[in-house]
Amino acid sequence: MKIELIVNGEQCEADVWEGESLLYALRERLGLYGSKNACEQGECGSCSVLLDGSLVCACLVLAAQAEGHEVVTVEGLADANGLHPVQEAFVETGAVQCGFCTPGLVVATTELLRQNPDPSDDEIREALSGNLCRCTGYTKIFDAVRLAAQRA
Repeated sequence: MKIELIVNGEQCEADVWEGESLLYALRERLGLYGSKNACEQGECGSCSVLLDGSLVCACLVLAAQAEGHEVVTVEGLADANGLHPVQEAFVETGAVQCGFCTPGLVVATTELLRQNPDPSDDEIREALSGNLCRCTGYTKIFDAVRLAAQRA
């Protein structure tokens, strides 16, 4: 089946099968490899994207469900002027480690700061609780969120 959707501000079309996830369509049909495929169960957050402005795990959304909707991936956060402030903060604080969880954390942080520009540590912890990182103790990730919040 053919779907049409807006991805990172651009009208896109993809041929997908009925049971295909949005994550698979983004990566394999549209060549957007930023969202990572890890658990395929919505437990790790590595595939987090914004679907019509709401944070979702792309592995749990059928591509067909995204028909006519808007998706923003980690690639769509940057603009012609460079990286998004959250992306810059993750780089500057060394919160990227192996990088596998980073796209999902960056998207989740962007959504957190859109909703709450000055989150407490508990609010950061809650907002990022769906994103797992195996490389860190989350200290640098929290530093990145705080730095991005300061700059916003």
